[in-house]
Amino acid sequence: MHSTETKQSRLRKFFRACGHLFVCIILLVFVLWSAAALYFDVRIGWLRIPCVAVYLLALVIALAFFKTFWRRIASCLACSLIVILWWSTLKPSNNEDWQADASRTAYADVNGNIVTIHNLRNCDYRAEFDYTCRWETRQVDLNDIRGLDLFVDYWGSPWIAHTILSFDFGNVNYVPFSIEARKQVGQDYSAIRGFFRQFTLIAIVSTERDVVRLRTNYRKDEDLYLYHTTATIPFARALFLNYISLVNNLNDHPRWYNALTDNCTTQIFQLEAMRSQPWKLAILLNGKGDEMEYKKGNLASDGLPLDELKRRAYINPTAKEANNDPDFSARIRAGRPGFTQ
Repeated sequence: MHSTETKQSRLRKFFRACGHLFVCIILLVFVLWSAAALYFDVRIGWLRIPCVAVYLLALVIALAFFKTFWRRIASCLACSLIVILWWSTLKPSNNEDWQADASRTAYADVNGNIVTIHNLRNCDYRAEFDYTCRWETRQVDLNDIRGLDLFVDYWGSPWIAHTILSFDFGNVNYVPFSIEARKQVGQDYSAIRGFFRQFTLIAIVSTERDVVRLRTNYRKDEDLYLYHTTATIPFARALFLNYISLVNNLNDHPRWYNALTDNCTTQIFQLEAMRSQPWKLAILLNGKGDEMEYKKGNLASDGLPLDELKRRAYINPTAKEANNDPDFSARIRAGRPGFTQ
């Protein structure tokens, strides 16, 4: 009897210790996030480190003052809650000193089947950071939509990529949308900073010679793959109008970019036409997005296995050859699986 009680007591202690460890790990995540939020998002530069120091000092005082485990946990969470409440008051704005290629936000007018897009970006690049931006107005007819193409851009990890959707309006007239972090003058993109309130969302409506060629011809170590999708014309039309709604909404109501929850891929799956798609980890690990879409039959593959389809979808060499060619969009598609020959 005594032996049984001893075993039960040990089990209770073990599970209690595991529970305490789990709670401590969660608390550590809150502490690290809160300290990073203060370091990155306090808007007055010289106040950042002092704010982090005050926050950490408050944690030390709480741990020293309270003697029981749960009171210590509660007091530390309260300190983090104050940081979270402050952080939630930070509001995005469209009125900042933006970099030239993000200085304007697109917006559009819809009149029946005619969509007039304003501030469509058409940059002429001499180098990645040396360019002249032209902002154009383009009119498209929804009745002309012929299909939908997907660009997947890798810059390092095979698990993470940037996605661009391009709508085919016939006669080599493509309208790509690239959802990105909008950067101010002096800012560089950082995946770590992308988890905080450093960037706003921007939906860039562009030409392919701008948004695609920038990545294949002028940025280093980026690999672009181009796939034709099996999207029906009604679906492509509905998705295009969803994008137009997103563009107009961001023009009127700026939102924060977040590397995890509000990025180039998650925003696509939040559009109305995409909501029927089941949520999968590949949406977050979007470098595997082409594999996910291939398995669902959403990529035109001409019967090729994924490895061969991906090999033939790689466009960097062709894009470099077609650099200044007015037929850039046609050339990067020529001979690739799924595209009409």
